[in-house]
Amino acid sequence: MIYGRVVGTIWATRKDPQIEGLVLLAVERCGLDGKGSGSHVVAVDTVSAGVGDLVLVVQGSSARQTEQTKDRPVDAVVMAIVDNLEVSR
Repeated sequence: MIYGRVVGTIWATRKDPQIEGLVLLAVERCGLDGKGSGSHVVAVDTVSAGVGDLVLVVQGSSARQTEQTKDRPVDAVVMAIVDNLEVSR
C-alpha cells in the first residue's frame, strides 16, 4: 500500500472504453510525516477523494478487486481517505 496526498485530477477525453466513467487522480507518495517524496502515481478514485486529501493507494492485482475496477485495466486505486495517522516512537 502507498500512503500519499492527492495533488491533482487527470482528465482524458480519449481513453479505453473499459475505463470510461472512472476518475483518475495524481497522488504523490508521502512519508509517515506527510512530506511528499516527489514520486507520483496515477490512481483510479473509488472513494471520492479530493486534492489535498491524504489517501491509501493499492497497486497491482489488488487494484482490480473493488466493485468499480473489477476486470478493468487498472494498476492503482485510491481505496481509503486517511482521517488520522498516529505513529508511536
